[in-house]
Amino acid sequence: MSFSFPHDQSLSPEQIRRLSPVQLSYIGDGVYELWMRLHHLWPPRKIQTYHQQVVAQVRAESQAQQLTKITEQLSDSELDIVRRGRNAATGKPKRLDAEIYAQASGFEALLGYLYLTNPERLQALLGYLEQASSDASG
Repeated sequence: MSFSFPHDQSLSPEQIRRLSPVQLSYIGDGVYELWMRLHHLWPPRKIQTYHQQVVAQVRAESQAQQLTKITEQLSDSELDIVRRGRNAATGKPKRLDAEIYAQASGFEALLGYLYLTNPERLQALLGYLEQASSDASG
């Protein structure tokens, strides 16, 4: 699925550099959920079905798996963003292992960073994940 994020660069490069990994994860979480919502629109289904599919994909466990799939595709600077996001994950939900939560936070931080700095690269990585998913199911 081709996907384009409408992008209004309201933050300056200096403001983006000053964002904490937690802030990047917050943005990345929203970006990933929107991408998953759009991804699951077809074929048409009941809203509850959409919701269940999206929630299954945006859970920390699934995000940690997605990070594993793209790690070899990442540049050193992207890996640094992931590392910073992982290290910033101090709290965690009760149901999760701390390492899984940290990996998911790193994944979200990367998506948030790329959304703000390089939407084309974000699109490429999400496309890679989509292709890997369809290859695994087909």
